[in-house]
Amino acid sequence: MRLLLVDDDPGLRALLRATLDAVDVEVDDAEDVPTALAAIGQQRPDAIVLDVNLPGMDGLAFCRQLKNERETNEIPIVVLSGSDGGTAEAALEAGAESFLRKPFSPLELLAVVERLAGGLYGVPFRATKKREPEEQLLLYARDLRHLLEIERGQRHLLENAYHETVTALATALETKDTGTRAHSQRVQRYALELTKAIGPELIDDQSTEYGFLLHDVGKIGIPDGILLKPGPLTDAERRRMQTHTILGEQMLGGVAFFQGEGLRVVRSHHERWDGAGYPDGIAGTEIPLAARIFAVADALDAMTSDRPYRKAMSWAAAGREILAESKRQFDPDVVESFVARERSLRAIRREFAAAA
Repeated sequence: MRLLLVDDDPGLRALLRATLDAVDVEVDDAEDVPTALAAIGQQRPDAIVLDVNLPGMDGLAFCRQLKNERETNEIPIVVLSGSDGGTAEAALEAGAESFLRKPFSPLELLAVVERLAGGLYGVPFRATKKREPEEQLLLYARDLRHLLEIERGQRHLLENAYHETVTALATALETKDTGTRAHSQRVQRYALELTKAIGPELIDDQSTEYGFLLHDVGKIGIPDGILLKPGPLTDAERRRMQTHTILGEQMLGGVAFFQGEGLRVVRSHHERWDGAGYPDGIAGTEIPLAARIFAVADALDAMTSDRPYRKAMSWAAAGREILAESKRQFDPDVVESFVARERSLRAIRREFAAAA
């Protein structure tokens, strides 16, 4: 919707633009009648808001002029007036559809304009009452806060929908790959628990969580004959399998939510502390921290889960294996975090087992 605001107060025009821009209402403004006529000639507004006290021709006279001209007589007009200005009766006699007294709430004005223009904006009409002039800034602040709360709620819904979609994709992939339905969610929870201990700042990067969840998304590009092979892979098959990290990075590289640590997890979660991993053979702290954390979480879940070719290890045996691989496969600091958080990690395992 396009609104034309005609008022000689630049502060009021700026505040109204700031508030209504947040709900995608385009606001053109003019300080006097000639400027307003030029704006109407350039692009017809859906509604006009007129102040009574304008320089030159006053707002009521301008309202009568607009209502007497064929090109503009159907545009809804709201007249604004301060305590020393016009009255509702005078505004209606001039042809205006509505009247508001200053100070006014921007959302109240928007509700009136939407009603007059036939819109459906969901802001309840709040009847005008006498207000002190100093209330105007408080009204703007309140309405901006309300709009921000709406925007946050919409963003939260979008993020939830995105998370559910990513989770569904991860579940579909792991069912095909491992035959289990909770691997990605478990390993994500393990990794987040370890991250709290060793790199809590990584949690602020939302892509980290998504990288943990979709770490093996590149396996979509691996042939089923390799992915589902029950026996050992040949050297050629193993090299092909190892490309899933690069394929995953390529698949997610253009997705805004994955820019950051999440994409590094997808590429580097099979690197090893001693440099014997893939795809880049990097070692030590060259490996992104989130990928080093995830390597321990992924190994823990792999060892304690049944696979078609072997039975699960006990939790204690898996813990001993992780300790033995400190400074070889795993970052020793992450292994220390595993020891410190083992009780919490066991609780996560029990939670998933109870839900199975």
